[in-house]
Amino acid sequence: MVVMAIVLLFAVVLRPRTADVPLSRRRPDGFKKGSALSRFADTTVSTVDGMMGHSGGWFNRNVLYNAGVRLAPADFTVLVLAGSLVLGLAGGLLVHAFAGILLAVLAPLLAKLALGILADKRRAKFDAQLLDTLLMLTGGLRAGHSILSSFDAAAQESEAPMSEELSRIVNESRLGRDFTAAIMESAGRMRSEDFGWIGQAVDINREVGGDLAEVLDQVGETIRERSQIRGQIRALSAEGKISAYVLVALPICVALAISVINPGYVGTLTQSLLGWVMVGFGGLLLVAGSVWMSRVIKIKF
Repeated sequence: MVVMAIVLLFAVVLRPRTADVPLSRRRPDGFKKGSALSRFADTTVSTVDGMMGHSGGWFNRNVLYNAGVRLAPADFTVLVLAGSLVLGLAGGLLVHAFAGILLAVLAPLLAKLALGILADKRRAKFDAQLLDTLLMLTGGLRAGHSILSSFDAAAQESEAPMSEELSRIVNESRLGRDFTAAIMESAGRMRSEDFGWIGQAVDINREVGGDLAEVLDQVGETIRERSQIRGQIRALSAEGKISAYVLVALPICVALAISVINPGYVGTLTQSLLGWVMVGFGGLLLVAGSVWMSRVIKIKF
């Protein structure tokens, strides 16, 4: 780590910077030279951005957008790498070198897991706002507005994430994209089959005509019935979810409690290769059981 710090010092911080002189000549009054820390952060972000390219890497723009994180991929990647370095140093200094390496490796995985949880919460909130949004759309259509104007009005009246998705659909349509294609992409991005039905209703209405407000009312009634069934299934599967959480957390909590009460008893597992093999095999069994229980209690309809 000391060698890496020295390399970063000479390769990033102390390297000659040729972009400051032309920028200061173009804007002599408005240009302010930042501190060494800010220059190091900007250079690191630009370097990571250049390494990731247009794909954005593991934390690309789509992943961050779906999670509701308003950061560029390079900024978030540098933030995760900094957190990984801090966790690795803290674990290595306070516990053990192996623990530091493990924490440094787990940091990006935990960040990816956190983004997935945030994306699921954002999608759940989107589904909860769908019925109210549908009422605003039908109200705008009955008032004489076009479908695009109704979407724009609903975007202004709604809260995030519904407002963000509707605004994106309206902006993409104004830039020349097909309106139905924008709705279907938003439905796929939010994994909302109900919102996809709205896009299909709009597409069919554009082809055959008719009263779109009446069609959306029927779609809203179907969505309402599905929401009731979904709530009943969620209530019936709550006991299974709690049982799964208890069964997964029980061995971990027992191992931590025994390691505090009698460290020598659990320390036997970390003093030989056979012990580490047993720990790894137990972890694999725990992961397999968790996946199995999650599939059992997850009902699709």
